[in-house]
Amino acid sequence: MTATGGGTPSIQYHNIVEQPVATIVTPPLLAFQRQQRHCFGESIPGEFPLAANPSIVLHVLTGFNMDPRDLAKLEATYSFFRQPAHFAPDFGLSMSELAALDMCQKRAIFKPMTTEERDLLKHRCGGSWKLVLRFLLAGEACTRREKSHAIAGPGHSIAVTSKGAVYSFGSNSTGQLGHGTLEEEWRPRQIRSLQGIQIIQATVGVGRTMLISDVGRVYSFGKEFDGETESGGEGSKCVTTPQPVESLKDIFIVQAAIANFFTAFLSREGRVYTISWGNDTKLGHQTELNDQEPHPLLGHLEHIPVVQIAAGYCYLLALACQPSGMSVYSVGCGLGGKLGHGSRTDERYPRLIKQFEDLNLQPIVVAAGAWHAAVVGQDGRVCTWGWGRYGCLGHGDEECEMVPRVVEGLSKVKAVHVATGDYTTFVVCESGDVYSFGCGESSSLGHHIGADGEGNRHVLNPELVTSLKQVEERFVQISLTNAVYWNAHTFALTESGKLYAFGSGDKGQLGVELDQSERGNPECVDIDLS
Repeated sequence: MTATGGGTPSIQYHNIVEQPVATIVTPPLLAFQRQQRHCFGESIPGEFPLAANPSIVLHVLTGFNMDPRDLAKLEATYSFFRQPAHFAPDFGLSMSELAALDMCQKRAIFKPMTTEERDLLKHRCGGSWKLVLRFLLAGEACTRREKSHAIAGPGHSIAVTSKGAVYSFGSNSTGQLGHGTLEEEWRPRQIRSLQGIQIIQATVGVGRTMLISDVGRVYSFGKEFDGETESGGEGSKCVTTPQPVESLKDIFIVQAAIANFFTAFLSREGRVYTISWGNDTKLGHQTELNDQEPHPLLGHLEHIPVVQIAAGYCYLLALACQPSGMSVYSVGCGLGGKLGHGSRTDERYPRLIKQFEDLNLQPIVVAAGAWHAAVVGQDGRVCTWGWGRYGCLGHGDEECEMVPRVVEGLSKVKAVHVATGDYTTFVVCESGDVYSFGCGESSSLGHHIGADGEGNRHVLNPELVTSLKQVEERFVQISLTNAVYWNAHTFALTESGKLYAFGSGDKGQLGVELDQSERGNPECVDIDLS
């Protein structure tokens, strides 16, 4: 790109080459000389007019990865940032818009998009590159896309390294480990058939695994999805190595979520698609239950970009990104009030959860447990709702909550991540501390087990996981088993890429040697995810 206008020479601002300081500074001055700060026009010493070199200003904005909200504040405060910058390719874009566009071009899912696809995404996000940037950053933050992560599935586990390699271990009765066999593996083993393919996101179900590559392809293996309940029953066709899902080949997918009766997919444009559970009493597709074709989720989300999806037992949550802010929609089975609308009514089309407006809370992460759900707000507050059995909502009782309610027991900490399972909830704080509450069976809450079996107790209020605190590392992600009728286990990932496991290990899903069926104290898994 070049800058023209006013008779001044063209100025290059893209790809500014990093040079050693010695090559760009002036020769050393004599000891008695004093450097003078340059002034322009009426400027006083020490001032630097923004208009003096807009190319440098743009480089600073993009180099420091300015937040879209800060770019918007600059644009609202100083006319320099909202006036046309006269840079190609769009000479009418302001400095803030150009900075946002440059930062969008650094994102992996944005780079391969055509000009037409980028313009469509811009229109879908609200007509601003700042809004597109917010959409991309939000999706990366809440799903750890393109970052290391681990998934604690029902009986088996998946771990993805920061470079996109995939390891699997645990139960393999339907080939869900992807190694071409049906043999269980307690030691983490890399899926060799994926070499050369970079995986950015993984999801699991009962006897099934799905992986998403950096080019938007979906790979599936394990029990073939037939539209029936996720029971892992006999008679299902098994796929023992990762195979591309051909019905999704024309859609660039960035996230998947396996639920009972259906599987949901999120495209890079923020559209939600589902496969199966398509009759008119469920997701509104009016198709057969065993239909294998993806169908866009109808209703309000057809025109609103979604940055994250989360699936529980027969329902789906969607974190939407609108110009006015972030919001959550829910669809599916309303049993236990888990849809968050104040009733137990099923919803066949996505419906906005309005309670967050009343709470003045901007959601940034959603989590869908089997029977309950949770959200983290931008201010660090945590809300839970749904079936409160075993205290999984963290409100000190086992009552159901029909609408999102702030967890008061976490009021003194700032949460950044939440994970939910079958009556269990974990919260990761900005400090790296971890809290858990809910069902304590299988020692999956991470609390120390005493001689009287104290570690298996149910926890009605958030409690610090002291066993992780003793690790003396900052934790960034938690994953726990999110399927009914399965013994639960939990993974905790540190900032340095170390993975700790605890809970049920009867199938080798902890990634540690099978000398006992469950572990109450976190144990480091022999795998480096950094």
